[in-house]
Amino acid sequence: MNILIVEDEPKVAAFIQKGLQENNYTVTLAYDGHYGSKLAIENAYDLIILDVILPVQSGIEVCKNIRNHNNRVPILMLTALGTTEDKVLGLDSGADDYLVKPFQFSELLARVRSLTRRNDGSPKIKPESKFLRFADVLLDQEGKTVTRANQQIKLTAREFKLLEYFLKNTGKVLDRARIAENVWDINFDTGTNMIDVYVNYLRNKLDKPFHEKLIHTVVGMGYVMRIQE
Repeated sequence: MNILIVEDEPKVAAFIQKGLQENNYTVTLAYDGHYGSKLAIENAYDLIILDVILPVQSGIEVCKNIRNHNNRVPILMLTALGTTEDKVLGLDSGADDYLVKPFQFSELLARVRSLTRRNDGSPKIKPESKFLRFADVLLDQEGKTVTRANQQIKLTAREFKLLEYFLKNTGKVLDRARIAENVWDINFDTGTNMIDVYVNYLRNKLDKPFHEKLIHTVVGMGYVMRIQE
């Protein structure tokens, strides 16, 4: 099982890491809230052990950020703040359990076992990155921006959605019916050239200004995004 520890006190972090590794857990360390949040969002963990008082970003903020990304990984909060109000604040931010410092490692281990046991059988899905990359193209799904070779590419909403679909299916030949269903949410009308028109719009913006072409026609089958050999 993979556990992320977000703890800014090196001695405490090393103590927990050593104990967990001796119990056959794989451990990743982060020493500030911002980096811990980044790791939690970009990777799949079985459990996160999260200190409340952290540099850059507090444990409360980290916890909320993780939950805002629909990440349901179990979170165990550690803190020297032991009042009922502190515990309620931690649990309300999305934590599953709360352990007050100082603590015995045996108690921490019991909490870890309990939380990971609850999560057994649930598929751990790596959170989807907000960025899609292929060759020198970078698409930001949240910011709705596209660059190629670090140059901004201005797309309409439909062109953006079409490129997004190509980037999620690089190397696959996509017929017009699949493109229509996934980009327009409609059944493909064989009497229209709408798909071809929009693919041409996208090519003019994404491929035409650059030497290497990425969107290719497969005669009689559809289109594919790939690097030609």
